[in-house]
Amino acid sequence: MNLLERLRQSFAAATPEGGDRAAFAAAVRPSGDAKFGDYQANGCMALAKALKKNPRDVAAEVARSVDLEPLATSPEVAGPGFLNVRLRDEWLSSALERVLQDSALGVAPPETPKTVVVDFSSPNVAKPMHVGHVRSTVIGDSLARIFAALGHKVIRDNHLGDWGSQFGMILWGWKNHRDEQAYAVDPVGELARLYRLAADQIKRAEVLQEEYKAAIRLKREGNLDKAISLFAQISSRSDVPVSPSGPGFAESVLAFEETERLIERGKDVEEKTRAETVKLHSGDPENRALWDQFMPHCLAALHQIYDRLGVTFDVELGESFYDPMLADVVTDLEHKGLAVESQGATVVFTEETEAPFIVRKRDGAFNYATTDLATIQYREQNWQPDEVLYVVDHRQSDHFKQLFAVARRWGYDRTDFQHVAFGTILGTDRRPFKTRAGDVIGLESLLDESVQQARKIVDENSGELSPEERQHVSEVVGLGAIKYADLSQNRMSDYVFDWAKMLATNGNSGAYLQYAYARTQSIFRKGETTPEAIRQLAPTIVLTHPAERGLGLRVLRLPETLEMTASELKPNILTDYLFDLANQFSTFFVECPVLKAESPERRNSRLALCDLTGRVLKRGLNLLGIDVVDRM
Repeated sequence: MNLLERLRQSFAAATPEGGDRAAFAAAVRPSGDAKFGDYQANGCMALAKALKKNPRDVAAEVARSVDLEPLATSPEVAGPGFLNVRLRDEWLSSALERVLQDSALGVAPPETPKTVVVDFSSPNVAKPMHVGHVRSTVIGDSLARIFAALGHKVIRDNHLGDWGSQFGMILWGWKNHRDEQAYAVDPVGELARLYRLAADQIKRAEVLQEEYKAAIRLKREGNLDKAISLFAQISSRSDVPVSPSGPGFAESVLAFEETERLIERGKDVEEKTRAETVKLHSGDPENRALWDQFMPHCLAALHQIYDRLGVTFDVELGESFYDPMLADVVTDLEHKGLAVESQGATVVFTEETEAPFIVRKRDGAFNYATTDLATIQYREQNWQPDEVLYVVDHRQSDHFKQLFAVARRWGYDRTDFQHVAFGTILGTDRRPFKTRAGDVIGLESLLDESVQQARKIVDENSGELSPEERQHVSEVVGLGAIKYADLSQNRMSDYVFDWAKMLATNGNSGAYLQYAYARTQSIFRKGETTPEAIRQLAPTIVLTHPAERGLGLRVLRLPETLEMTASELKPNILTDYLFDLANQFSTFFVECPVLKAESPERRNSRLALCDLTGRVLKRGLNLLGIDVVDRM
């Protein structure tokens, strides 16, 4: 029962001749202020301009012709041409009584369900997950839950990075620097160490080479003071002491020599890791055996995090799965005249960006662009999706523009491909969120820290709970805080990771909504009854008090909120709705006595509103991947 959609259908039917029905209907929105009604139709001004008529005359014409029965009376013309709609109290009451008995809370299945693939999380399996994986994981999980709740077929796909250069680094590290005892105790930790060992040497060589070139340039230009100063900076990375003052040049030569060795060593490591990757891809028995040995440990570590977060996938097909398909993808693109040779590489040119879309590099190797095309082909052949959502950060926007353009030209133009982009998590210093040492924060340690922070609040406010109950509540509140802090932001925005705001029980936070739900359950305990008993009574719901009516109206807006969230792919639409519902429940709680209502009938009516509010809060939070507890 989507109230907004029903009103839009009525106004579309009443669109004056010459008007755009779809645009006129889309201009119907919930009212921002109850004094202007429950909904507003705001399309008359734009329509009047197009028809060259007076906006109030157009509004009056629509008000006379639109049929809103039995939901509402005729709309009221206001201001320069707004139409204010107020729903009938008796209709609201009867609708709430129906929803009270409806396990779906008014959410009806679609006439034509879609198949929606949600591609999210997608970590590199050879490295522990870190804070950078939070956004894709929780946004993708929430969107998958919402589409499923709306009745669509959802395929959750974790497109794992299990075949790239990081495995070449691990293989090189394993063959040259492994610690088998450490591996026996903590396989993933040791593999991560080996990866960092290779990656750090390669990265350091790149940085040193740039500084080395700059120092040489300064020396040639005769700017010896700056050259020596830069030599000293280089020496700090090469572990050769040198003084930046005085002559110092002889020591700087030592720094240069050591720097050259480090650069060559880094280049050598890079070449060797690349060779290990090539051997893996070409089926080398030793490297494939090591890959088969490492993968179960890597996947187990990932699933440990996913289990804790309550995140599941239907499919986990890594890059390795698609590797056998890549040559055929490029061949097919060439046969269709899409892929051409350019400077030794095979590319597809698109109008979306100036840069070509490379599908085979000059050395003959394929890349993740080729893999993404093979993935599209596989999904189309096996699942025939209507929509594919790629929940990946905004820095990949150009890649996805090209990918979607190439896919459409390749023949996959029936599917709606969407890049669900998102911004960056920042620390309180407004820089990317890292540890004090500048390291990327591990996701597991972040979850642990959030639970510990939540435990402090639980211990201060939950004296009646046992230690076991407190730990459970801390886990639920701590994990919910991280998810809600992310999902309550417009996904395209960066946001600041702030523990105090995330765990506040009196603001727009997961903890506040969890507390609101717990309060609804507390009322039933104090009243020595249960929500199930109230549903069985099926009381008449009375909405004569403004706080009752406001709460009931918000409960009925769940279906339209979910539809809008799915349409715009923005979970913050749902969080805003739940926060507004919790605020209205707080007003209701203060102004409308429940257990001490003036009559048993009014008590049961208000208990029914408490039940509906609790169920909507629980359902809404569940669709965000957030659990609730009955006591806090």
